[in-house]
Amino acid sequence: MSGDERPSSATGLIPPALTEGRIELLGLLPNASNAAFLVRCRSEGDERFAVYKPRRGETPLWDFPEGTLHRREGAAYVVAQALGWPNVPPTVLRDGPEGPGSVQLFVRFRTGEHYFTLQDARPEDFRRIALFDLAVNNADRKAGHCLLGEDDRIWVIDHGVCFSEEPKLRTVIWEFLDEPIPEPDRRDLERLALGLVPGAPLAADLERLLDPDEVAALRDRVRHLAALERFPGPEPGTRPYPWPPI
Repeated sequence: MSGDERPSSATGLIPPALTEGRIELLGLLPNASNAAFLVRCRSEGDERFAVYKPRRGETPLWDFPEGTLHRREGAAYVVAQALGWPNVPPTVLRDGPEGPGSVQLFVRFRTGEHYFTLQDARPEDFRRIALFDLAVNNADRKAGHCLLGEDDRIWVIDHGVCFSEEPKLRTVIWEFLDEPIPEPDRRDLERLALGLVPGAPLAADLERLLDPDEVAALRDRVRHLAALERFPGPEPGTRPYPWPPI
């Protein structure tokens, strides 16, 4: 992992205000386990609200390298863009008022809606979110990390504890256990695996954000998923649910 804090190569999809605009702190978001600021990003002709998570505000964790959570947020966006799903808000790494961190577009969403209220109406969305979480090894997929945007799309946020080499999947989405994995999704995973071969542009992008061994572990998980016909269950001996669930 290098010290390069530049935005990912998917900048064409990212509003200019996120990548180069002046960041104005508006306040801390409540109930966050790490420092997360609501900010306004302004550049000429473009103004956006965003969530800024500075590296210096990250709570040290025993099972993730210190000072890497913001990079994992950026890597989750890169993977989702390469895969084509799910909807992770545009995310960049850059310097801000509190130092380097991740800056993610703020999604206007409908309060009171989350995975448990949406799961019956949007199974196709959540099948893909479940596959994404298996691929990135998401250690904290709470129901409240699934937002119903005002655009009627399901958006997923908070990916700071993904990409560990060790099995750490903790999620509330286990409803698809042993169901067939849709063939189009398997083809997308196969395509993603090809993009993760050493030396490929996607692998190079991710190695600027993650440890090379974490990128290799991601590649192995994606290859394994693409070869499966059905959704797998939890790894033996692991705690498969996050706390709190919402």
